[in-house]
Amino acid sequence: MPITRIDLSATRSAADRLAIAEGVRRALQEAIGIPSDDRFLIITPHDPADLLFDREYAGVRREDIVYIQVILVGGRPQELKLDLYRRIVANLTEAGVRPDDVYIVLTENDLDDWSVGRGRAQLVDQGTVPGRRAES
Repeated sequence: MPITRIDLSATRSAADRLAIAEGVRRALQEAIGIPSDDRFLIITPHDPADLLFDREYAGVRREDIVYIQVILVGGRPQELKLDLYRRIVANLTEAGVRPDDVYIVLTENDLDDWSVGRGRAQLVDQGTVPGRRAES
């Protein structure tokens, strides 16, 4: 049950923003097994002057950055995370985003760090989330 923040230039059209969000959501579904009805994304357009980034950090040539922060329950294996990154970039490339402009960060927490309504910790009640390693 991730929540995803997407920060990008306000010069991108509403249709492009929606395609980017859908590309991220689809990658979460395909790579990690997030259910199709688990859709919680925040898209924030910014004046291009407010998106500060190094244009060549780590040998990547950025022009029109799209920041993607995915907050999710931890415990997924590295292979799933790496697959998620690849799928996000592939999907966003289809949406017209240059691969070098996609900047992704995952922030992990635990089941009891989530309440999705009614003041309850639904994930604690559920006991697990898709793609997470079984606890020993």
